[in-house]
Amino acid sequence: MTETSSSVNYLPLLLQIIVAGGFVGFTLFVTHILMPRIKSNKKDANFECGIESEGNARFPVSIRYFMTAILFVLFDVEVIFFYPYAVNFYELKLEGLLAVIMFVAFFLIGFIYIRKKGALEWEK
Repeated sequence: MTETSSSVNYLPLLLQIIVAGGFVGFTLFVTHILMPRIKSNKKDANFECGIESEGNARFPVSIRYFMTAILFVLFDVEVIFFYPYAVNFYELKLEGLLAVIMFVAFFLIGFIYIRKKGALEWEK
């Protein structure tokens, strides 16, 4: 196989990238030209589903809300990493099992730490 024949294999990919980039550029250009330029106070007002807004949207949120979200993502990612291990269970043998036990142990230590700090307890 020559270099030219292997580079020809990438021609459809290059063509698709050029077409997609051209479409994005064309769309941005056309929407910028066709966009309405009417300024008004009513247009610039904030609203939610047609309902006028009330009060200030920037009120303090409890840090426990963010902690719960971060913990969810953390343990959700942990579960995602179990899938490759489950697929390759027989090939990994004891070395893979020890790696997964160590991986789970790190998360378990973190879970025990946040449990002792009271991050999972909500105020009543």
